[in-house]
Amino acid sequence: MKTYILACDLKDDPKLIAEYEAYHQNVWPEILKSITDSGIVSMQIYRTGNRMTMLMQTQGDFSFEAKGKADAENPKVQEWEQLMWNYQQALPHAKPGEKWILMDKIFEL
Repeated sequence: MKTYILACDLKDDPKLIAEYEAYHQNVWPEILKSITDSGIVSMQIYRTGNRMTMLMQTQGDFSFEAKGKADAENPKVQEWEQLMWNYQQALPHAKPGEKWILMDKIFEL
């Protein structure tokens, strides 16, 4: 099992943040299936202000490249991602088109 931590920002608008959180209380079943089918065993999203952190635990054969390819070919995932982009915004240092950015571990006890 491998753990990944990613970050993304939300648009800094309380109404939009509340709507985003409401969507995540009832994630579409096709999205949940795409997540588990990719080898993600556990996923959690935390928020403070408009900054989000995602914790993912994956099976050994998980690949961001394979997940990205499968997502690009899945119309329901593309619909979800377009919808979520109404609420999300790239981190200041993100490359064009980047949403969730993999974080580097800098400390462990």
